[in-house]
Amino acid sequence: MGCKNCIITELQYDIKLEGDKNEAMKEAIKSHFTRRNLTIIFNQNTFRISESGMSEFLDFCLDEMEADNVYFKVEDGKWQPITEARTVVALDWIDEVIRNKQVICYSQPIVDAQQRIFGYEVLARFRNADGTMLYPNEVFHAAKLRGRLYALDRLCRLTAVRYAAVLQKRTFINFIPTSIYAPKFCLQSTVTLAKQLNIDPKQFVFEVVESEYVEDIEHLKNILKYYHEKGFAYALDDVGEGFSTIDLLVELKPNYMKLDKKYVQGVSNDIVKQRVAIKFFLKACEIGAVPLAEGIEEYADFLWLKKIGYELFQGYYFAKPTEEPTRFIDVVEKPLFL
Repeated sequence: MGCKNCIITELQYDIKLEGDKNEAMKEAIKSHFTRRNLTIIFNQNTFRISESGMSEFLDFCLDEMEADNVYFKVEDGKWQPITEARTVVALDWIDEVIRNKQVICYSQPIVDAQQRIFGYEVLARFRNADGTMLYPNEVFHAAKLRGRLYALDRLCRLTAVRYAAVLQKRTFINFIPTSIYAPKFCLQSTVTLAKQLNIDPKQFVFEVVESEYVEDIEHLKNILKYYHEKGFAYALDDVGEGFSTIDLLVELKPNYMKLDKKYVQGVSNDIVKQRVAIKFFLKACEIGAVPLAEGIEEYADFLWLKKIGYELFQGYYFAKPTEEPTRFIDVVEKPLFL
């Protein structure tokens, strides 16, 4: 399977017409696009048009056709009402973000129980052409709607690998499993770049982002198997009470499990959160994963989790993400009392 989404070309839209009135307009639509030298490919009641013709078709469709019976999809996405297409067209700025590689890396230290830096999580941040920052959630949402999620995920992953050469410590990198078509093709560039930079594969930990829910567990297992075979470790991010059954965790065999911050913050005086944190810790021990508590903002929470056996920690209490990792000292000094 090829990686057609590696290159950001003009977006193609598939249009589906339903209803007698709409189907009767097929020839008129085809003739109009031909006169305007705009590419259109018909197949029964569906046709494909490029983005250069989409805005014009939208105006015509919403004015003259039964819009409730017209649908569109982008690449391999799902059919949606045509009324939603304007949103996708308006998000064309994400193409420039990807094409111009307007991504930078921030990093946040991950510390051990003695508050020594164990490694870093690398976080993607984005800039407009004028230098202003874009919200990551906005960027990923736009990429998903326009079918650019693979290209964006790949850009962030490769940028993080280059950044790892600067960090020279264990580097945690997020990735979105549903954006990857096939590990053999889509992840080869990650492996190749790491080799070119002479980075030991053991330096990398690839995090499965839980917020992008993975329905195809076999596909996820194939991705993790590929990473494992290449010498990389992997982690499950934002694990909580309802993430999965223990059977699934046994199947995936992560090297690290990160407890969701909603169970970390305030855990020192919340019995319900303590039960989840203990259950999580026991699961991690059972499958041989290293338990990591993220989102720590209070010393009391760090101390409580440390006492029950947590090995790694991350959060604003130790340091906020920064573009300049060299400013972190090897030991994050904090008071030993509240």
